[in-house]
Amino acid sequence: MALPVALVVGHMVASRRVVVLDSLSAYYHTEMRNIFVGALCAIGVFLIAYRYRWPEDLLGTIAGTLAILVALFPVHGPTGGDSRLVGLVHQAAAGSLFVLLAAFCLFLFTRPDRAGVPPGRAANRCYRACGLLILAAIAGALASGALPTDVRHALQPLLWCETLAVAAFGTAWVVKSDAIFRMARLPDAPPSAETIGPPSATAAS
Repeated sequence: MALPVALVVGHMVASRRVVVLDSLSAYYHTEMRNIFVGALCAIGVFLIAYRYRWPEDLLGTIAGTLAILVALFPVHGPTGGDSRLVGLVHQAAAGSLFVLLAAFCLFLFTRPDRAGVPPGRAANRCYRACGLLILAAIAGALASGALPTDVRHALQPLLWCETLAVAAFGTAWVVKSDAIFRMARLPDAPPSAETIGPPSATAAS
């Protein structure tokens, strides 16, 4: 959730200019490259290592792989030095990643947990709202391609759509994490008779 803020503010501090780039991926070609690549690779490794149940495990692995691909296959730079194929891989991986994050919110987080307990109504509303926000961000990013170039450079709609999608998934993940942590806090089982053992001779007397 902090990645968009770190990239935008970090670039302003490093360049000493109040400037916002076209997208989060564009910061790959600035002083923030290591932050961008490192954060996405860390998120990717986390999602690959994430284990809960099927199909979350499979989709988490796919999403983690896509996050790493987004980091390692950069978008076209301002000089156009990157190949067209690299740019296509980046766009396909980024788009697929956001779609998977929406699927997590809409279809996986809303399922009952492994004990069969469904999420609360407030939690489900949050998950669905976050999933719909991600889908709206994807639609907005696609629609922004129809805007004139000068309008896109002035408004930076792709950057704000990506930031909205990242913030929405982060919010849903925080809510889901709290539910998982609460499920893990099981009450201590009462001691069994075997654990207690027979009364001692001193107690009997």
